[in-house]
Amino acid sequence: MNEVKVFSEAIQYIKIEVGEEFYGVDISIIDNIVRMQRITRVPNVAPYIKGVINLRGEIVPIMNLRLKMGLEEIEYSKTTRIIIIKTENFGKIGLIVDAVKEVVALEEDQIEKLPYDNSDENHFVNAVGKVDGSLVSLLDINVVLYDKSSREEA
Repeated sequence: MNEVKVFSEAIQYIKIEVGEEFYGVDISIIDNIVRMQRITRVPNVAPYIKGVINLRGEIVPIMNLRLKMGLEEIEYSKTTRIIIIKTENFGKIGLIVDAVKEVVALEEDQIEKLPYDNSDENHFVNAVGKVDGSLVSLLDINVVLYDKSSREEA
């Protein structure tokens, strides 16, 4: 009799550092990771939107993830990176992070979903991954990118 083996699909995340914490971003939405570069300011945008960059002929808006998360802005360092993500809802956008650490693969049993009230629009983390004895907060990119102030003005 043939034995059927069931393989679970691991999900890969880019482990990033923002402030003192580590976060995971689903690798499937990452388009590129680039070094810090000159950002052209854009007037009348939220303070966490730093401006735009020209990435191989394409204009990409840039968001400072520290500011979006309510942390203080710091000077960029040699480890500062811009992660270019591409989503269905928001298109391409760059996220400034303190550092990009590594790629981690998480199995379903290593991820614990966080129960929270869906009305809390500032809850950027939707799960926690357990990696080598430490925890990585998994970002809900749609919540991170959502600008509630634009909805309040409408």
